Amino acid sequence: MNELTPTQAFWLGHLFHASSRQLALSDYAQDQALALSALLAWEKRLVVQGVPVPPRRRPLRFVAVEITR
Repeated sequence: MNELTPTQAFWLGHLFHASSRQLALSDYAQDQALALSALLAWEKRLVVQGVPVPPRRRPLRFVAVEITR
């Protein structure tokens, strides 16, 4: 892999920061005032370019609920 461009490094840095903070990309983008669409697009673009990206934290879709009577 060649050296990253400044733009690639910028977005990869954000992806790593979100992963290290264990935040969903949507939450991270909101915290950093970034467009979620741009963050997702750059994640996909970096993968296509062969740049290793960190694993994404995905929020739980379902939550276990216990009903008591």
